[in-house]
Amino acid sequence: MNPLQDNINEAIKQMTDYLTANHKATAWQLKVMFRLSSSVLYLALGTLLAQQKITLDADGIDYHVTWGAEAVKKQAAEAANPFQPN
Repeated sequence: MNPLQDNINEAIKQMTDYLTANHKATAWQLKVMFRLSSSVLYLALGTLLAQQKITLDADGIDYHVTWGAEAVKKQAAEAANPFQPN
C-alpha cells in the first residue's frame, strides 16, 4: 500500500476504536484528537459510511458522526421517506 492508504487505514482503526466506545463525536473532534489532515479524515469517514458503520448528520460546517446499528437504521429510514417531517 502507499503512505496515503496506510494513513487512511490507521485513521479508520482509530475512529472505529473511539466510536465503538463513545458512539458519537463530531468530525472536528476526530480531526483534532487523531491529528488528521482533512483529506485523510474525510476519506476515512467516507469509507466507514460506505461500510454502513456510521451515519453523518450535517450541522453547519461540521458533521456529527454516530456509530452503530441504530444510526444506520435511522439513516435508512430517512432515505426511504425523505419527505416525512422530523
